[in-house]
Amino acid sequence: MDSGLLLSFLAIDLLLVCVPGADWAYAISAGLRDRSPVAAVAGLVSGYALHTVLATAGLAVLVASEPGLLTVLTVLGAGYLAWLGWGVLRRPGTPGAADETVTTGTARVFVRGATISGLNPKGLLLYLSVLPQFLVTGGGQLPVPVQTGVLGLLHMVCCAAVYLTVGVAARTVLGARPAAARAVTRTSGAAMLGIGAFLLVQRLATL
Repeated sequence: MDSGLLLSFLAIDLLLVCVPGADWAYAISAGLRDRSPVAAVAGLVSGYALHTVLATAGLAVLVASEPGLLTVLTVLGAGYLAWLGWGVLRRPGTPGAADETVTTGTARVFVRGATISGLNPKGLLLYLSVLPQFLVTGGGQLPVPVQTGVLGLLHMVCCAAVYLTVGVAARTVLGARPAAARAVTRTSGAAMLGIGAFLLVQRLATL
């Protein structure tokens, strides 16, 4: 693949990843509640690994072409996101309080992140609308599935770098400010709840 094309995709993808959303909200919440946001971020990235596998196998197009299946995924993802957001609002937690990775387990924190990104239809649409624009056919190019996998891996690297930075920065900046940390955590919870509700309403409005 052409290095210029890869750099162009990397720049656009990084810009999209830097736009705050559900992933940011979860990374911030994990950064403030846990000793380390690594488990949460690893979960988020694994969700995009699933999207990459689907896109590489050509299944992403199949999923998007089935309104019923897309609706089910949206409802599940939106409902789970809203439930997590409500839980954060009820128990915001702050640095120095009980570590969620200790009280609920690292595996559960990981699974929550994977569910948030894995069931997020916006992630699927990114693979369907942005990524295909950077695929090149003919002229001795790599097979399309291989190109898709490479671009998907680049997206996962961007997500890991940005979300780890967000989680660590949240804990570092707000670690000595419990009141501010609690306010930011509640804001993250409200964002998850609001995004979940928006995705649900948006999808149901298209039925």
